[in-house]
Amino acid sequence: MFYIQANSIKDCFKVSEISIILKQLIEENFFDVRIQGEISGFKVSSAGHSYFNLKDEEAILNAVCWRDTLQNMTIKIKEGIEVICSGKISIYPRRSSYQLIVNKIEIAGCGALLTVLEKRKKALAEEGLFDLGRKKQLPFLPKTIALITSINGAVIRDILHRISDRFPVEVLVWDVPVQGSEASYHIQNAIKGFNGLPLHINGPDIIILARGGGSIEDLWCFNEENVVRAIVASEIPIISAIGHETDFTLSDLAADLRAPTPTAAAEFAVPVLKNLQDYINFSFDKIHKISKSLFEEKALKLAKFYNILLKFENVLKFKGHKLVEYNYKINFFVEKYFDKKKSLLSIISQLLEKYDQKKILERGFAIVYEGQKGYLITSSAQLVPDIEIVVEMHDGYKNAIIKK
Repeated sequence: MFYIQANSIKDCFKVSEISIILKQLIEENFFDVRIQGEISGFKVSSAGHSYFNLKDEEAILNAVCWRDTLQNMTIKIKEGIEVICSGKISIYPRRSSYQLIVNKIEIAGCGALLTVLEKRKKALAEEGLFDLGRKKQLPFLPKTIALITSINGAVIRDILHRISDRFPVEVLVWDVPVQGSEASYHIQNAIKGFNGLPLHINGPDIIILARGGGSIEDLWCFNEENVVRAIVASEIPIISAIGHETDFTLSDLAADLRAPTPTAAAEFAVPVLKNLQDYINFSFDKIHKISKSLFEEKALKLAKFYNILLKFENVLKFKGHKLVEYNYKINFFVEKYFDKKKSLLSIISQLLEKYDQKKILERGFAIVYEGQKGYLITSSAQLVPDIEIVVEMHDGYKNAIIKK
């Protein structure tokens, strides 16, 4: 409550005088107020300042949030949300108007913020953005890991230390704000940036999105829709490591794997080098023992087979000698057989030559055929008068007719 002493009141004020008095009274008494209302008429100027109204059922209050203040906000200002704005009331004398200069904005109660979160969660789930079927498998042994977080927090040190202890690999860090109204924009750009690296650059195999614990307002940027969609669109598998184990954001639901803590994210990303070496040594020893056993078994079988081959070789040698003997006998009998057949063939050939038809005809003999049908005349009784005949002699044929 403020007062104006009676003796200080003039009979008449200039417009500028009363405006200055009212400005002083208001700004001196309402320099730190918290006002609850619904945001309406929200707009951002070219300079980055935000102008909006706070309203309830009966009144409207003009408000402004300067750019520098807006960048440090933990939530995004949107039309229609119920908020509590902290700041001071200022009067602009030239227009006799007053407004609230905002230095902090909160959602009007945690319950209201959770209502917004549940509504957004339901809408994105209906699109299938949280489906398990679309989640990507993490590589067993990544060559490069990307880390999206603030370089000013303890999270980055914890993750880098854990990776170094377990399995040292290359780590690419993209520094982003992890709180405030602009944080979601920078986180989205970092995810897109790692996915958009040129092909000649070895990009990361895994992205870790990390931040330490905080209130629901502090973690709100990880519930923003643009961050969720960037995670879903990423070709690179993403591990979310946001807050403590009890903290849960929409980014956790969209990520390919959710780690309860940033340190756990590092453990999910890489195996323990010593454990891997021990497993390799164990596997090598096991393979060596199995290989040795198989080799000994095969060597024994090979020795048995070699002995069988030796026996078979002896049998083959014996059979070979028999074959040579049989071959000699066969050649002898075949040669003797063919000699006999050759002599017989010579005799037959001589007989054939002796009784050859042409040879007989050359000695003055002739063969007589019936002239019309061509059958052989073998008897004089067949030579009846006027029959036509053909006479074959050694040098040709002659036609004739029997007269008597």
